[in-house]
Amino acid sequence: MFNRKGFTLVELMIVVAIIGILAAIAIPNFVAMQYRAKRAEVPANVDGIKTAEIAYDAAFDQYIEQSGFHPSASVGKAQATWTAGSAFDTIGWAPDGKVRGAYKLVSLSSTDFRVTGISDVDGNSDMSSYTAQKSVNTVPTTNNNVY
Repeated sequence: MFNRKGFTLVELMIVVAIIGILAAIAIPNFVAMQYRAKRAEVPANVDGIKTAEIAYDAAFDQYIEQSGFHPSASVGKAQATWTAGSAFDTIGWAPDGKVRGAYKLVSLSSTDFRVTGISDVDGNSDMSSYTAQKSVNTVPTTNNNVY
């Protein structure tokens, strides 16, 4: 009788194959989760802009408009530096540091406005988009799998 200790080569190969299968499933899910986390900045900023615009309207009885995307309509994987000198300064809203998206603010009427935020955190030129209006909470206007 031999006292066998250890694993056979077949047992080790099975374990390696199982780990490989689990990694093949987990890595794409992990990457998608990272993109969702980076994209989560956009709806939060849209909500902040909406709140600032409502507060500005309460104080001055008018809406401020930023018709073009700020800081730039060409967003990508890299974070963009937020620059001063836009309508967002007037309503008192600015992000804390760099942003992954671009934002615009359009007056729809004397009683309503629309905030739009776009981003492309995966860099594939498919923009994810979020909008909010005075009476409508922030909603995605693209599919959930567009980053």
